[in-house]
Amino acid sequence: MPALNKLYRDYRDRAGFYIVYIQEAHPIDSWQLDDNIEDDVLVASTRTLDERVNVAGMCVRNLGIELPALVDEPDNRVERAYTGWPDRLYVIDRDGRVAYKSGAGPFGFKPADVEAALKRIVPARTEVRAHVRGGS
Repeated sequence: MPALNKLYRDYRDRAGFYIVYIQEAHPIDSWQLDDNIEDDVLVASTRTLDERVNVAGMCVRNLGIELPALVDEPDNRVERAYTGWPDRLYVIDRDGRVAYKSGAGPFGFKPADVEAALKRIVPARTEVRAHVRGGS
């Protein structure tokens, strides 16, 4: 998460950032991993939005995520629309088009690729400052 938090701090004045919490990748009632047991991350599959919001909050706190978090509905419509499971990084441009889609995480997490996509579509800070000063 440190690399994503850094991207958020570096670009948040020019781009919107969100974490979307989807269904738990390794719940205790399905595909529990030894790492989760060792790290005391013992979460059951969520069935209601309230349950998912609570688990998402725990995830954000435990991982030190600085980005604002949104939570997918229990019907997993966002996960299905974006093939987000188990986790994935996206950059969406101003027109709503996917400018970057990572491979499945965690091995597909390449924050440098996200930054490269952001550099292609987001104005540099000097351009933003000039635009604001120029009033146009």
